[in-house]
Amino acid sequence: MVRTGLQSLLDAEFAPLRGLSLGVVCNQSAIDRDCVHLLDRLKPGHDQGLFRVQAVFGPEHGLFGHTQDNMIEWEGVTDPRTGFMIHSLYGQHRKPTPEMLRGVDHLLVDMPDIGSRYYTFAWTMAHCLEACAEAGIPATILDRPNPIGGVQVEGPVLRPGFESFVGLYPVPTRHGMTLGEIADWLKRRFLPGLDLTVMPCEGWDRSQYGDQTGLPWAMPSPNMPTVETAVVYPGGCLLEATNLSEGRGTTRPFETLGAPFLDGWKLAHALNGLALGGVRFRPIQFEPTFNKYAGKLCEGVFVHVTDRRTFEPVLTYIAIIRQCLRQTGLRDTSHLPEDPVFKAASAETGLDGFAWKRPPYEYVHDRSPIDLLAGNDWLRSAIESDAPLERIRERMRSECAAFLS
Repeated sequence: MVRTGLQSLLDAEFAPLRGLSLGVVCNQSAIDRDCVHLLDRLKPGHDQGLFRVQAVFGPEHGLFGHTQDNMIEWEGVTDPRTGFMIHSLYGQHRKPTPEMLRGVDHLLVDMPDIGSRYYTFAWTMAHCLEACAEAGIPATILDRPNPIGGVQVEGPVLRPGFESFVGLYPVPTRHGMTLGEIADWLKRRFLPGLDLTVMPCEGWDRSQYGDQTGLPWAMPSPNMPTVETAVVYPGGCLLEATNLSEGRGTTRPFETLGAPFLDGWKLAHALNGLALGGVRFRPIQFEPTFNKYAGKLCEGVFVHVTDRRTFEPVLTYIAIIRQCLRQTGLRDTSHLPEDPVFKAASAETGLDGFAWKRPPYEYVHDRSPIDLLAGNDWLRSAIESDAPLERIRERMRSECAAFLS
């Protein structure tokens, strides 16, 4: 049986927290094996005076995942149910301020991660650990398994100069670590003065995916409905930097993709002809209910992962983007008065082919969104120049090998 750090804390009857004034970083996925939330477990101890919950901090999408899309800020409130003060770390501030930490003498972190550098929760944690190191506040991470396993590592490693909230530190796209392991790596490499404790997840085989652990799946964000979504996300998120729909507004985001100007049958035929490992492509039509192309008929493909062991999500979606560019050519949007991503193929722009999204993206205004997601500018150049996939794979593997060495 896999036991999370939270479960170990519960089994210890919160002994490590006795007498402390806590700051708690979590979201709706901080649940135990009975689907009870961390804050509901903490409330009785708080009421009995065993410890004090001084403040609660929530990441992107809100404490309970109420904001649907990315880059939608939310502001803190006092929770009427528990009386706890909820601070937003995806609004005016993304790092706890000294005022937010006033009265906190220990920070407790229990958040999910889905194994991809783009997912902002790891960087919310990183900012919290930075604040703890600066203030001399100890931190404890309640660890959880990486839902896409801890074996495979893939993608480029973030380069200096490409830092953003979809990548603050130099890790590969698919990093293969748990949140506790990321925290330990940050302490060793960048925050040596941090007083850090990691309560590990026990009984987890690193080859296990989230749906093999026996743990309940609570959507960590609104567009992460299943483990299957998390499996494709290290590649699928790259579509956010394009005018292709990544399937937001459908029931299977990131597995569903397309645009009104694509021929889904030609796209599926070309992609299946590449014989990429562990994946097949099925031509589809779909109509998003919101986000890109809301209410418009799109053609594209559905990504069917047939073997997780051989599937390379980053390379697969690079191949998808490259093939879409081949099908339509690259459209220049520099002459348009605004970012055309949400108006692509419409009468207002006349855009009828593939284009990159323009800045800003995740609070960065001077870098192309695809460069921020890739963590470099060489990948965009490789795609635009139709570089062989094997050359791209070799470069990514070389960067991952250097990271792991």
